Amino acid sequence: METIKLLAHIGTDGILQIQTPTDFKDKSVEVLLVVQPLDNIKISPKEESLPKYNAWGKPTTKTTIQEAINRMQQLRQEVAAIIPHWGGDTE
Repeated sequence: METIKLLAHIGTDGILQIQTPTDFKDKSVEVLLVVQPLDNIKISPKEESLPKYNAWGKPTTKTTIQEAINRMQQLRQEVAAIIPHWGGDTE
């Protein structure tokens, strides 16, 4: 399951269009949509559907962020195993 939160704009025709990258390809999925009106926030139609990308050009999603955190924790453990008495603490 992948959770994606984004801001969007419903046009004057009342149609909400969502374009967002996912890791799922050619697959049926269940989508849960919660619509919460926002007061005093203007979103230009061009900006509303632009995906966010990381420094390597990959789409940024909750999954990719969690993968990066997991990899950083793994690297920290590897470095701590190589360098005795290093655990990232300042003591």
